[in-house]
Amino acid sequence: MLTPITEQLESLRPILVRFARLQLRNDSLADDVVQDALMAVLEKPDGYAGQSSLRSYVIGIMKHKIVDALRHARRLHQFAEDADDDFSQEQVDALFAADGHPMQRPRHWGNPDATLEQQDFFKILELCLEKLPPKTARIFMMREWLELDTEEICKEVGISTSNAWVILYRARLRLRECLELNWFGERATSGKK
Repeated sequence: MLTPITEQLESLRPILVRFARLQLRNDSLADDVVQDALMAVLEKPDGYAGQSSLRSYVIGIMKHKIVDALRHARRLHQFAEDADDDFSQEQVDALFAADGHPMQRPRHWGNPDATLEQQDFFKILELCLEKLPPKTARIFMMREWLELDTEEICKEVGISTSNAWVILYRARLRLRECLELNWFGERATSGKK
């Protein structure tokens, strides 16, 4: 007999697998990443404090698992590391004050949990992402969801930096169009009732 949390996790599995496959382009590896994320929740149920939805919590765990998998795969395929790519101690020191704090404070991002709670919005966003060409959706998700830098994305996908920016620009335009039609347009008409 399944526990309530196990049932909830099983209902999330298809969404998680779809996102993982889009990023990893390897069904077996995607299934492993999803399984690892679900096992992390089941092994430490006290880690979920209920401050966000279970979906948000699991996606947060899976995001880190996907980034780890991408980095691990890249390390396996690299033949040699160029020493010129390393940061010098002076470059690193310039980023931090003497007390160890960053020189520039990060911008305030608002309340990400409140944004993630808008499940209907994310369902529409997911549908809009599915309408994008697979390579475009993958690059957009690598940049915006996994927060990988452009160089990392270009190495992983095998494209130039300028090509990546064009793809990201087009993805944002198409997503904005889709969201305006299916989310903002719907909300505007439903608000007039």
